[in-house]
Amino acid sequence: MGARQYLEQVSQLLESLRTQDTIIRAVAQQAAITIEEGRWVRLFGSGHSVLPIQDCFPRYGGFVGFDPMMDPRLMWTVVSGPGGAEELLWLERQEGYMEVFLRHVTWQTGDMLVIVSHGGQNAAPVEVALAAKQRGLYVVAVTSIDNHRHRCATHSSGKKIGDVADVIVDTGVPSDDALVTVPGVPGKVAGASTLMAIAVIQAIVAETAVQLTQRGYRVIPFASPNSVDVESDRSARVYEAYRQRLAETLARG
Repeated sequence: MGARQYLEQVSQLLESLRTQDTIIRAVAQQAAITIEEGRWVRLFGSGHSVLPIQDCFPRYGGFVGFDPMMDPRLMWTVVSGPGGAEELLWLERQEGYMEVFLRHVTWQTGDMLVIVSHGGQNAAPVEVALAAKQRGLYVVAVTSIDNHRHRCATHSSGKKIGDVADVIVDTGVPSDDALVTVPGVPGKVAGASTLMAIAVIQAIVAETAVQLTQRGYRVIPFASPNSVDVESDRSARVYEAYRQRLAETLARG
């Protein structure tokens, strides 16, 4: 019963993403322009929200131009203790930390940022979004519109990521994230925000590839060497394209 309830609700959430089609196409259009111009579509998330951006590139089906920004201190390897969720959950709420993290990020005019956060309230995503806007980047928030509309900002700026972003893509996930009610269990179980954020990111990747191809730009996706009809040097070409774009970015200063 629990499994069926979860899968049915996830199916409904995925179907509801169709209502975001126009927004996703607009985001992909901006991403296509950004990548065609040799710039970067930056991505950021912390906690569970790092997983959707980690799954964007490098991964099979992804391509150069998407640049996940990941801080290992805002990820976790164990539940508790060094590298644990306890420390992560504390750190991502501390104002000022992202200023230190962003010292090694080279924002450039023409880049864009896709920022993932179910709650949209923690200091880490809010401060990354604010920094990107200050540098003139086009900012996309992938978040729960339920949280955006009904949860108070906790950052001293008085803003959530949706308040900073140029556009919001709604995952459709309710604010409490979990979906399944089990008799005798306090609260719901089985979260959906990570799954839906991954779906949004991959939809953006797919539509960006379509729009780049229509613009005459050749997309070379990272592919499994075990795939049929994939040339033997595909991975090497993708890595080289990434290094070349990175070198051009550094040369621009």
